[in-house]
Amino acid sequence: MPQSHSILGRIESAPRRELYFFALYRTLEAAVLAGLVFSPLSDLLGSQRHPTLGLVVTIVYLVASVLLLLVRSPRWMTLTVVIGLAVDITVAAVITHALPATTAGVAMMLLFNVAAGALLLPSRRWALGMVALSVAAQFAEYGFTLLHDGGSDRSAAEVVMFAISYLAVGYLAHQAGQRARRSEALADQRGAEVANLVEINELIIRRMRTGVLVVDADNHIKLANEAASLLLGDGGEGASDGVGVLLTHTAPELARRLQRWRNGWQADDTPMQLSPDQPEVQPRFARLLADSETSLIFLDDATVVSRRAESLTLAALGRFSASLAHEIRNPLAAINYAVQLLEESRHIIDGDRRLLQIIHQQCQRTNGIVESVLGLARRERANPEHVDLNTFVRRFIDEYQQSLSIETDTLEAVIGPRPVPALVDLRHLQQVVTVLVQNAMNYGRLPGESARVRVRVFQADHRPMIDVMDRGPGIPEAVAAQLFRPFFTTSEHGTGLGLYIARELCRANQATLEYVPVPGGGSCFRITLPGPHALLPA
Repeated sequence: MPQSHSILGRIESAPRRELYFFALYRTLEAAVLAGLVFSPLSDLLGSQRHPTLGLVVTIVYLVASVLLLLVRSPRWMTLTVVIGLAVDITVAAVITHALPATTAGVAMMLLFNVAAGALLLPSRRWALGMVALSVAAQFAEYGFTLLHDGGSDRSAAEVVMFAISYLAVGYLAHQAGQRARRSEALADQRGAEVANLVEINELIIRRMRTGVLVVDADNHIKLANEAASLLLGDGGEGASDGVGVLLTHTAPELARRLQRWRNGWQADDTPMQLSPDQPEVQPRFARLLADSETSLIFLDDATVVSRRAESLTLAALGRFSASLAHEIRNPLAAINYAVQLLEESRHIIDGDRRLLQIIHQQCQRTNGIVESVLGLARRERANPEHVDLNTFVRRFIDEYQQSLSIETDTLEAVIGPRPVPALVDLRHLQQVVTVLVQNAMNYGRLPGESARVRVRVFQADHRPMIDVMDRGPGIPEAVAAQLFRPFFTTSEHGTGLGLYIARELCRANQATLEYVPVPGGGSCFRITLPGPHALLPA
């Protein structure tokens, strides 16, 4: 980036330098002329037709040259060049008339001025106009000398040849200037494009979620983008400034893997953690150049890769569950049919008939779970309805208590006297609360004690809420951060999909499911539902 800026700076300063050297050359011409006129070498000028006029013009030319040297401005470049060239042409014509012996030298010096002026003037009209002015001044001086003094020491052929030279040199210089300006404009455009591309590349690299490190042969960090500095933690703060932080001090394990890769060992793809508060990364190594020891280290966020794998797994799971839908529904239908036949039998006692009711209810619940999972896999919309949460929780607990396998466990409702209305798909809410209560029953108990689970219904900030609380050992902070990740489980027999599906079902109903730590011990999962006046999804 600094290199591109320096190139643009040199391009922009080119007219300033050219104008300066042109003014400096004019000052040198005036100084040489003044030196010849006012020094003992004035005899070299030969016979002088108008000595006083020559002295005055020399002084005026020297002062004008110094002023043009001091007040030059690239902003007024055309005007400065035109005024300077007009002064040069006028002085050359007057000196030629006043000092006839200097005619050839002055004409040759003026040739360079005309070429420089045509080169610097961007407009063809101005450039060719000044060339024509120099030619006209030569013929005017020759004609004035013939008419006023009765003759001239110069021949007409000499005047014509100088005029042709002015025209040819001026035209060629202007063409060269035009081509140089086009090349300069093209270089300026290309430089701006390169600068923009450099900025875009830097922005892309800086904003990449993948960390990028440039490490030299001595393991000094030369460059690091924002993601890499963040992953390195406090040790990588100086890397972005190019200070040269040692990788062995910042990330010893990463430096060890880099050295093993440089030695030709097989790369270790195991994720690693560079900083305690940062996610795990998976390093990849590459050489910056084929014959260079400078290495590129790419730090891929392992959680992103894990999420992609989870997404693929969940997609496959959705397709798999859809293919098994009929296989699951067929035995459920057979069980329901068998239960109905048993219920019609007169030989079933009342106690067994109650068991048949429980089997029938659980079959219906299982079928609802299958339907919800399939709807989640197909991303079907929820069908919300107005529900009184107090009534729902009371009925849910009554049904759930009938299926408790351990009589010592307790499940109770904490509800108020006033209704708590909400807008939710009842099937989805049934499944979510079932998952939360089952988790509380299985994991929310102290060793050697029975489970005590409470389902509380309340309102906060005009939002209906349901809390499922237990008095167990609680959930560690490291585990709580991953509770809702798919396939994450601390049980050998769990699938890790219960809480994930519960949260997805809540999202489908514009609700939220979160874990709320309990200071006195235990756990609390809170469902925040839309109020009764929420807009129904289209």
